[in-house]
Amino acid sequence: MDYVNTFRFAVLGPVRAWRGERELDIGSPQQRVVLAALLLRRGRPLPLGELIDAVWGEEPPAAAVSVLRTYVSRLRKVLEPDRGPDGQPRVLVSVGDGYLLRVPDDGLDLAVFQSRVAQAKKARAAGDVSGAAELLHAALDGWKGAALTGLPGPLPETARSWLDEEWLAALEARLDADIELGRHHEVIAELFPLTARHPLREELSRLLMLALYRSGRQAEALAAYRGTRAALVAELGVEPGLSLRDLHDRILAADPALMPHPARHPAPAAPGQAGPSVWAAAPSGAAPQDGTTADGATAEGAPDGAARFGAADAYGPAFQPARPAQLPADLPTFAGRDPELDLIGNLLPHDGSPPSTVVISAIGGMGGIGKSTLAVHWAHRVADRFPGGQLYVNLRGFDPTGSALTPDEAVRGFLDALGVPPMRIPAGLDAQVALYRSLLARRRVLILLDNARDTEQVRPLLPGSPGCLVIVTSRNRLTGLVAGEGAHPLTLDQLSPAEAHDLLARRLGADRLAAEPRAANEIVARCGRLPLALAIVAAHACAHPAFPLSAIADEVSESHGSLDAFTGGDDITTDVRAVFSWSYKALSAPAARLFRLLGLHAGPDISAPAAAALAGLAPREARGLLAELTRAHLLTEHFPGRYTLHDLLRVYAAERVGVEEAPQERDLALHRLLTWYLHTADAAYPHITPNRRRIPLEPRPEDCRPLEFTTHERALEWCETERPNLIAAVHQAAQAGYTGTAWRLPAVLWGFFYLRSHVHDWLDTARTGLAAARGAGDREGVAQGLSDSAAALRNAGRFDEAVEHLHQALELSRELGDRVARASVIANLGDAYLHAGRLREAVEYARRGLALDRIAGNVWGEGIALSNLGDAYQRMGRYDEALDCLQRALVVLRAGGNRWVEGVTLDILGTIHHRLGRHGESVGHYRRALETHRDIGNRWGEGHTLGHLGDVHLDGGEPEAARASWRHALAIFAEFGHPDAEQVQERLDRLPDGPADARAREALPRRTA
Repeated sequence: MDYVNTFRFAVLGPVRAWRGERELDIGSPQQRVVLAALLLRRGRPLPLGELIDAVWGEEPPAAAVSVLRTYVSRLRKVLEPDRGPDGQPRVLVSVGDGYLLRVPDDGLDLAVFQSRVAQAKKARAAGDVSGAAELLHAALDGWKGAALTGLPGPLPETARSWLDEEWLAALEARLDADIELGRHHEVIAELFPLTARHPLREELSRLLMLALYRSGRQAEALAAYRGTRAALVAELGVEPGLSLRDLHDRILAADPALMPHPARHPAPAAPGQAGPSVWAAAPSGAAPQDGTTADGATAEGAPDGAARFGAADAYGPAFQPARPAQLPADLPTFAGRDPELDLIGNLLPHDGSPPSTVVISAIGGMGGIGKSTLAVHWAHRVADRFPGGQLYVNLRGFDPTGSALTPDEAVRGFLDALGVPPMRIPAGLDAQVALYRSLLARRRVLILLDNARDTEQVRPLLPGSPGCLVIVTSRNRLTGLVAGEGAHPLTLDQLSPAEAHDLLARRLGADRLAAEPRAANEIVARCGRLPLALAIVAAHACAHPAFPLSAIADEVSESHGSLDAFTGGDDITTDVRAVFSWSYKALSAPAARLFRLLGLHAGPDISAPAAAALAGLAPREARGLLAELTRAHLLTEHFPGRYTLHDLLRVYAAERVGVEEAPQERDLALHRLLTWYLHTADAAYPHITPNRRRIPLEPRPEDCRPLEFTTHERALEWCETERPNLIAAVHQAAQAGYTGTAWRLPAVLWGFFYLRSHVHDWLDTARTGLAAARGAGDREGVAQGLSDSAAALRNAGRFDEAVEHLHQALELSRELGDRVARASVIANLGDAYLHAGRLREAVEYARRGLALDRIAGNVWGEGIALSNLGDAYQRMGRYDEALDCLQRALVVLRAGGNRWVEGVTLDILGTIHHRLGRHGESVGHYRRALETHRDIGNRWGEGHTLGHLGDVHLDGGEPEAARASWRHALAIFAEFGHPDAEQVQERLDRLPDGPADARAREALPRRTA
């Protein structure tokens, strides 16, 4: 066992393993599932059948046994690399038809956790509250996130439920002990988000009420009870338990026995208790996270009685609101502004109770005066009073590119942060605002609206119910917001001399300023006590600690006196030009060129490869220059490999590129950037829509290095990350006269917009490209823009408009003599009519498209036309004709490699056989459809087919098989926020009551040529 004792394993977080001090590479996610399953058996044998269930559940592959043995063999090589081919395993051993992993109790973090919790229970029972608290803190420190983080399959889902319950029980015990020891002030910040995440857990509510009461916050303690009671009544139809009701009554009566007892001193630690641990420490109250949820993500934790999101009935069981935490980081060197902080602090009740109205603070002043810094700093100060979360948006009201965020863009961003899936965001600003305000009703949320242009941009973003705080910053005086919405204005002036010195001292050190007081005074004066200018000068001084401050002051003074403008004036672009030019001139020549070229980029941020394309550089060279700009504080790396410019710096960069670069070079740089976006999106296209007809592009320039993708997932991820920049690129291409890029970029993004249901962006870009093509007389572009706009309109459910656009495209394709495009448009007309329920027109256009595709030899279009025609026939009840069309469609689709529509066609065949009572044939077609969907990653198609397969199972007297199919379908639909999740959930809910008629057929995934 000495060899075995050298190992340590972790399951309370990511699954990890060490031998001595060296961490082991334990392989792929499924191989880690095998190791986790063995670890959770705690030294008991795990039969092979149970191991297969743990890894794959009810649908293991045909070679499951051999795959598992391969995983076990690889784990043995990792655990015992020195074992010879004939040596017997000592750690992972075979037992019967299964396996056993030999791990001592102190070698598994779960065992250490459970041991400490057990010791804590004994200590508490013996009256040693302090000792119990120490043990529980140590036990919880062993958690490094959600148990079994990142593992796929049935085992992690099952195990996490009981492991999370053990974590939560231990956390409740620890919080109870901390309160008993007089730490009630400290635990309140933990308990608010915990009660938000677990609104029905009465013990957490009891602890919060007791901690609040002992902290002198009786009103909030009573409000916490009301919130829990409301949640219990709404969710379960029950009143709180006796313990909670009793505590409520005692708080009302101000029972002196509720106040803390004298501190209990820790008893001597028993041997082996809470000693040094081999597990690295983490915050003891940190909730296990799986990377997909945050504190309060499923319920409102406000102590004002707000229950879980009340709009759930309207948006289905698969959706629960998130608890956003979007505030930017607070500035560690924040200085001054005490009078302003006191003034805005008085806007909230001093007793900590919720505000009785929507409180709006409008912070104004010139650019660089510190509006955003002050707003963020105060928001962090009061964030704990708004347990519903914090929302933040930069409205880009004074963005140098003129691309101010529109209210509907901002609202959609907030809806996304609040957890609303893209498909559930309604069309139209009024409907979006109504949903946004419904989400905020009876919640306490802090909302920071940064850099607003005017009142009209802000007004739709204001909550409609009391209890929220809205902080608005703007360079304009928002008179309409003050007069019409009761906002409290605060106009910032420059810092006082003392505050400006404090700012420099926090950044440079008080000793350095004290050594050269005259130079410090000169810097403060020359910077006009403007926080942004002071910060830039301080950054330069920090980068050169050997420079005397007098030299720094001389450099600032030699800027031709333009810093005097910092004391006043309305021309923001000149206020910091001298400071920016001074930092800019300190750059290397290549970095300065890249900086000014960034002024041409219209998107909100830029990636390193895109910056390389803009400057015509190799990616490695561009990354070095981006690092230089970041070090000089002229650029911010807000996410690894992604960069943003402050709005004033963007103005300065745009000025410099206009002055220092010839028009031809500016045009070349912009063309390089737009071409890179287009060709990278085109590289993603075949992974997202495999085998679909490619959009013809102009030849790629030799110096264009678009990204390459190897998987469907990577292609989708890039499109999603770059979505704001791609949209901006379409608009910028249209404005700059690059018509071909303006209409081709939306065309190559077709599959991405469809799969992610970004209908608003799809329609916006398609129409922009269409307008550009029309303005340039590009008839090919007009035809494509009409088709793309029609596709977006059809997916938005606006079928009449889609049909109108397609008829225009049809006429134009005839004029152009483009038979392939004409056939595609006719097929799309058939599809639009099909989904509009106009089946006769659908049949007519499907037949016409089929004839044209056959004449043109377009196998891809022929297969789609046959599938659409068969679908129309089956909806009309003409099953024989439908079967004939669909069988022929399969032959053509397989010949053309169109797996996407092949899966849909198999699904339709399964539906027909189901309706004809042919159970076996229906199941067979659905299973083949599932295989096809999974091969190409069509998750939506997989979800639809699983739903239909469940219908067949139920009608065949197999309710448990139906339940399994529907559960799988529900998981897929919930992943994408698909509305059909509600229908699947309803079928599952009906199962316990006996067989139900759940044969209502959802709309199939739309198909376009």
